Amino acid sequence: MERGIFTRKEILSQPEAWAEALDVLEGLQPELLRLFGADYDQVVFTGCGSTYYLALAGAALFQEATGRLARAVPGGELLLNTDLALGKSGHKTLLVAISRSGSTTETVRAVEQFKAQERGPVIVVTNYSDQPLAALADLAIVIAKGQEESVAQTRSFASMYVATTALCLLAGGRERELKTMRGLPEAGKAVMAQYESLAQKFGENLEYDRFYFLGSGGRYGLACEVNLKMKEMTLTHSEPFHFLEFRHGPMSMVNQNAVVVGMVSEKNQPHELAVLDEMKALGGQVLAMGENEADVCFSSDIPEMARGVLYLPVLQLMAYHRSMAKGLNPDRPANLTAVVKLNF
Repeated sequence: MERGIFTRKEILSQPEAWAEALDVLEGLQPELLRLFGADYDQVVFTGCGSTYYLALAGAALFQEATGRLARAVPGGELLLNTDLALGKSGHKTLLVAISRSGSTTETVRAVEQFKAQERGPVIVVTNYSDQPLAALADLAIVIAKGQEESVAQTRSFASMYVATTALCLLAGGRERELKTMRGLPEAGKAVMAQYESLAQKFGENLEYDRFYFLGSGGRYGLACEVNLKMKEMTLTHSEPFHFLEFRHGPMSMVNQNAVVVGMVSEKNQPHELAVLDEMKALGGQVLAMGENEADVCFSSDIPEMARGVLYLPVLQLMAYHRSMAKGLNPDRPANLTAVVKLNF
């Protein structure tokens, strides 16, 4: 079979999965509001690999939308270092567990343990309803259109991120922002149509030998995820950083062969663009992404908290085109399987 055929199809078709994610959330609003209204001391998001990065983004969004403290913990840490991850057993926790397959060993075992210890309710975000994780949930959010043939997550991650964003906005009573998310599928299609050629130009230039993805606040988890896509699909040196942290040492790696991608925010745009300007002055190849005044402009008219998924498709396409240019198969990255299963 032609290499890369699944990855490309999954990236380009993802707006359909975004729309389904919003439909699913709308149908579950009463149940979600009951869970959000329950008494709990903390909110913890968990996942493994890509979905841990989604958990990082989700925790930041939840805290921003609701004003309640939230954090992210890898599934393996939740399982093996439970008290460190959750605190004393008397602390009631709302757990949001995220898994594409719904069968990742660490996440499933961690949720089983969490339920056995009666720590609190569990919301599951997944793409499969017939797997162990969904069965453990007090409420399962299942986006079937996010399912994939490829090993590296693209459509699945984005669909679950849209669901998680909507979940956070609902929890915070941010109805206006939540309604605007209905514009995301069309905005996503437009961004991919306009900027795939730019993604291909960056991806196919094999003189670039290192990629840095900068994102702060709720965008840091997204920077981690697109960094992982570059690693998985292309076997290229890649790292994520918060914008200002990049100045503290990592910028020593910037030269004419380095690509620095900035996920620019509205709130901190002047500070973030200043970092990118410095990297350009050092000889780096800079790509700024944002709603406006950037190399990749979303022009979506969707509020910042609701449009984060728009950062993903162009960078997923960049990794896809680089993988193809290197003669690799982005559908089947080296040494990886779609589901990580361990013997616990």
